[in-house]
Amino acid sequence: MQPPNLTRYAWLSIAAAAVTIALKATAYWLTGSVGLLSDAVESLVNLAGGVLALVVLHIAAQPPDEEHAYGHSKAEYFSSGVEGGLILLAAVSIAWAAIQRLLNPQPLQAIGLGLAVSVAASLINLGVALVIRQAGRRHNSPALQANSQHLFTDVWTSAGVLLAVGLVAASGWAWLDPVIALAVALNITWAGYRILRGSAQGLMDAALPAEELARIQAILDSFTQDAVRFHALRTRQSGARRFVSMHVLVPGDWSVARGHRLLERLEAEIRAALDNVTVFTHLEALEDAASWDDVGLDRK
Repeated sequence: MQPPNLTRYAWLSIAAAAVTIALKATAYWLTGSVGLLSDAVESLVNLAGGVLALVVLHIAAQPPDEEHAYGHSKAEYFSSGVEGGLILLAAVSIAWAAIQRLLNPQPLQAIGLGLAVSVAASLINLGVALVIRQAGRRHNSPALQANSQHLFTDVWTSAGVLLAVGLVAASGWAWLDPVIALAVALNITWAGYRILRGSAQGLMDAALPAEELARIQAILDSFTQDAVRFHALRTRQSGARRFVSMHVLVPGDWSVARGHRLLERLEAEIRAALDNVTVFTHLEALEDAASWDDVGLDRK
């Protein structure tokens, strides 16, 4: 079960988004830069993503019940998926504003003060992104990982916008501001696509990462003695929870107790190698032909 206190990271993201929206909106109001406007729009998405993550993390932390025997951790993928979609919508709105400004360039105002305010907002985002990324990795939370990835995208976006506004101030090239805003839109489109892809992978029950599969295989290899064999190995990720299932084939003259002891040892080693993992094993006789015919997901 996912620790309930993960919601505090969502609250942190919400607070940071609220502060940075105010700062970036102020920077846009001072300068009139469409690049800084695009930065503020992305922070609005951060706020929406933080609120959604708060709701979903609360749901994901609920214990299994009669209708959800495997728990609620998969709810996190809805948060990351919606956040990815919101990022794409933000990219469209930024691109539209940038094109309008490119067609009708306007000089920027109060650039120095506007940049100072925007830098303060970026530093806040950077600090929060580092904290949430660490928590997302530690607890294997798709919602927090998507949120931190978006915050880091926001930081890089801000860096590009600040550079562009500085160049406009130095060169007087007003067209550079909307061009950079278009580049920002392309950058966050890529970030939104990656978040959506990760969400879809989770909802489609993708297998565990190759590195984790290699750990499982190493454990199975260590048990292939006394004619013990394995097949029908299946893995999937569901939010913070991992699921591993397999068939274990042993000599038919083994006692039930001996086979059970083997399964207990095997499951214990896999649980020691992976965090938050549920292991299902099915014992079969090596000599029984039916044992070799049921490797498919749908048994014929």
